[in-house]
Amino acid sequence: MKQALFNLLPPATVAAILAFWAFAPAEWVDKWWMITAVGLVALTFVQLMEFVAERHVGWRINRQEFLTDLFYVLLGITAISWASDTFANGPMGEAKEAMGLATPWIAELPFLVQVAIVMLLVEFGQYWMHRWMHNNGFLWSTHAPHHHITQLNAMKGYVGNPIELFLISLSVIALLDFDKAPMFAAFNSLGAISYYAHANVRADPPKWFSFFFTTIQHHSLHHTAESFEDTRCNYGNCIILFDRMFGTFREGESAIAGQDDRKRLSILEQFLFPFQPWIERRRARQGTG
Repeated sequence: MKQALFNLLPPATVAAILAFWAFAPAEWVDKWWMITAVGLVALTFVQLMEFVAERHVGWRINRQEFLTDLFYVLLGITAISWASDTFANGPMGEAKEAMGLATPWIAELPFLVQVAIVMLLVEFGQYWMHRWMHNNGFLWSTHAPHHHITQLNAMKGYVGNPIELFLISLSVIALLDFDKAPMFAAFNSLGAISYYAHANVRADPPKWFSFFFTTIQHHSLHHTAESFEDTRCNYGNCIILFDRMFGTFREGESAIAGQDDRKRLSILEQFLFPFQPWIERRRARQGTG
């Protein structure tokens, strides 16, 4: 009975988020910080569940992992969010207004329909960006640091090189006229699904949920340390349905995460990783100079 209840945690969390935004007062929806606050509450809850229903002892979070993950969470909700708004969402919104583009009919759709459209659009872009990162040399150099993590925890979805974190945040939502509440509900729901997909929580959602949405089983296989080729599956960060549709889905689970020699990268090494070949060439020239 206890395990059955834990298995319902992911869908129950998403349902709670949807209910919150569906009935939230207008003044709450208009507060810019509310979407961040709801996301952090969900993240905190999932992280705490790791202490209640641990999945793998080898993924047990320690002080170093916690502080590193916390740094990336703060980076994500500040610098990465600012960069996305400044260099992508803002310019897209301005271009939309300049061209006179408008989709007022979207805001007239039912709440859950708008939520579903936002989730599908965001995840469709992320699926192809993620898949491209595994098949392009430079993009892989920005994404590889995320695969150097040696354990999965709720906050690990935030961990990565800033270039990758910016690229994976891009979407076309700014070009469409969604109501705030369903848009916020969609982003918070995607966040909660991602938290569980990275979390060291013993929760295996029902088949109807795992058919559409990514779970820790799917994503742990994507992070397997077996080989690089073994990670080229289950690209959906939150919606595994796209992997089923485009032939990249694999069933299974892995308890061993990491890349290459499974060396854990420091924050500085994560940031410098894409530039490592250039740094090494420069050091070689200086050594022979």
